[in-house]
Amino acid sequence: MNESKTAIYDEAARVWNPNKVEVFRHYGIDIVLGDRHGYTFTDADGRRLINMHLNGGVFNLGHTNEEVRAALVEGSAHYDAGNHYFPSPVKNALCEELLGVSPDYMRYVAFNNGGGESIDAAVKFARRATGRTRVITVNGAFHGATGIAMEAGSPEMAAFFNMAPDPREYTHVAFDDLDALGEVLELEDTACVLIESIPATLGFPLPHDDYLAGVTELAHRHGALYIADEVQTGLMRSGDMWCAIGYGASPDMIVTGKGLSGGYYPMSAVIMNERAGQWLHEDGFAHLSSFGGSELGCVVATKAVEITARESTAANVEMLTELYAEGLERVRAHHPDFFVGVRQRGVIMGLQTAHPQGATALMAALYTNGVWAMRANFDQSVLQWKAGLLMDRDLARESLEILDVAMGEAAQTLGAGSDAEEISMTGVGASR
Repeated sequence: MNESKTAIYDEAARVWNPNKVEVFRHYGIDIVLGDRHGYTFTDADGRRLINMHLNGGVFNLGHTNEEVRAALVEGSAHYDAGNHYFPSPVKNALCEELLGVSPDYMRYVAFNNGGGESIDAAVKFARRATGRTRVITVNGAFHGATGIAMEAGSPEMAAFFNMAPDPREYTHVAFDDLDALGEVLELEDTACVLIESIPATLGFPLPHDDYLAGVTELAHRHGALYIADEVQTGLMRSGDMWCAIGYGASPDMIVTGKGLSGGYYPMSAVIMNERAGQWLHEDGFAHLSSFGGSELGCVVATKAVEITARESTAANVEMLTELYAEGLERVRAHHPDFFVGVRQRGVIMGLQTAHPQGATALMAALYTNGVWAMRANFDQSVLQWKAGLLMDRDLARESLEILDVAMGEAAQTLGAGSDAEEISMTGVGASR
């Protein structure tokens, strides 16, 4: 390994995150990002890698997207963070852009810095609107690492920081199970149902076609609000601007982030209807964030949404959806005993292996062959496979060729009936 890279990891183990360094070194993964552009980056030792992780969708539009960068550079000549107390034309412009790509009944937008912070905010808004406290989420969900978001996610992750959720306030039910959801809602004390439209850290299990529409109906029947966590599945990744809307749902709030940043400036938002946003008429100072709605961030995010909403972008996503659907089936046919299933909606893809640690071995094999992808930490038999919205046909085909090779290597590494050694990657895999 390149000495400078070794030195970077050694120092990181001292001053940044010892466990992450230990885990990645254990798997032979020692990435230090160098030059980057589009959907590839060069490691510090000069190796080129295709990015099929995208930081969970942060790089939806690719690394160093030229249009987004131009907006950032030009905007920085006129704007800084601004002042969170006051309106501005660029804040209004981003609100209008987000409302314009959302259902007609949406009325307001509240800005924050990251997805977890916006999940916290959305739950607060729901509790204010309903006068209730219970939050229903699904088993295996991950909504962020902030306070409410962590309590609403994996109880084990929350317990690590002594934040085990109060069962009177947080209830987890099985994903894609309307009967289980309905039983809890019948208690008539639920403020909101909070669901990732396709749970990322669980390995992208796909809901039945009527599930999210059913969530809407049940929540509203029992006086609760429905929050669609679209931090990872939104912004055209499913083939629709918002995944839940594509499934026929009508959420009261949509939470977006990651790709809203354009890969440059941390931004997230809660898009909400009149009921969810009623607090804005009562006390508009009740929810504050010094950098939420940063004016420079709004300039960047507006450009990111504008690019995402283009017809050409939707057409490219459709092309990639078809290309990967066909290509993944070909790869699966080559490795039928190991690669046993594909979960796909748009460019959201989970690749299911037959081994409980199959995605761990596959992640390492992909890295050695020139692709960075990440396992699903709550189901480590599944690899998250994330294509970017603007990826071209040739790069997508190259990623499939490498996947085919890596599948064979991973299957051989594990062998029939063998067990891959497991090290906790809570701090990595759970970050989507």
